[in-house]
Amino acid sequence: MRKIHVAHSPDADDIFMYYAMAFGWVGNEGFRFENEALDIETLNQKALQGFYDVSAISFALYPHVRSEYALLRTGVSFGEGYGPKLIKKRDTKLKRNFKVALSGRYTTNAMLFRIAYPEARITYKNFLEIEGAVLSGEVDAGVLIHESILRFDESLVVEREIWEVWQELAKESLPLPLGGMGIRRSIPLHAALKVEDLLMQAVAVARKNPKRLSQMLHERELLRVKDEELEQYLNLYANERSISMDEEQLKALDRLFAIGYEHQIYDERIKVEDFLLPKEYEELRRS
Repeated sequence: MRKIHVAHSPDADDIFMYYAMAFGWVGNEGFRFENEALDIETLNQKALQGFYDVSAISFALYPHVRSEYALLRTGVSFGEGYGPKLIKKRDTKLKRNFKVALSGRYTTNAMLFRIAYPEARITYKNFLEIEGAVLSGEVDAGVLIHESILRFDESLVVEREIWEVWQELAKESLPLPLGGMGIRRSIPLHAALKVEDLLMQAVAVARKNPKRLSQMLHERELLRVKDEELEQYLNLYANERSISMDEEQLKALDRLFAIGYEHQIYDERIKVEDFLLPKEYEELRRS
């Protein structure tokens, strides 16, 4: 059996989308999957090193790792009218060079934030520490991501939604690309396609059995989100559109990569279709 090391974040959406496979709800078909849960910026840094066979990554990172990883169509998270939030203390007015805590240099929200607020003084923290840094006064503001957007201290208010920044930069109504998965190019193509298919099946099965899977995850203390918030969170970031990217999501990714190139973040403007696994390969292989 071929061992495939899968890295994902410990956030509810990634856990939910992966664990249908870990629980044996999807056949392994000749693969032995091992998983590891790490915060998203650590995953981004590891992807820059080509560390894992399959890894969750921020979409904004992808052009930097395109030679090492192909993009998978599944396990994706997009914001549709929502997303990360720039928060501050109530009744605080932010200066142009305000100090802000972000969740990591290569996250999508960090890229969009830097474009929108070029004079801000940035410090990078684990996303679980950002709210506390704002409350303590260590920073003037912070961008909340993952489940922290669902609830935060009542003394904090939203200064701006990153969704609004995205809409202004994209110049059209498109879903906000946040995170996806990459697979190492060193894995033979036929095996990579099978891994993508198995992961896609896992996301689809998870979506069909949310209550049972959520119960099993809670019993094993794998989730940080409370029961009453879990359904809301999964509907945001692990929904039906997470199973396989559609044309609108692909268009949004192309726009994100174009914005990054226009602001000199990437060395080349890329088109997402050129970096997906070629589904036609298996048909050609059998013909």
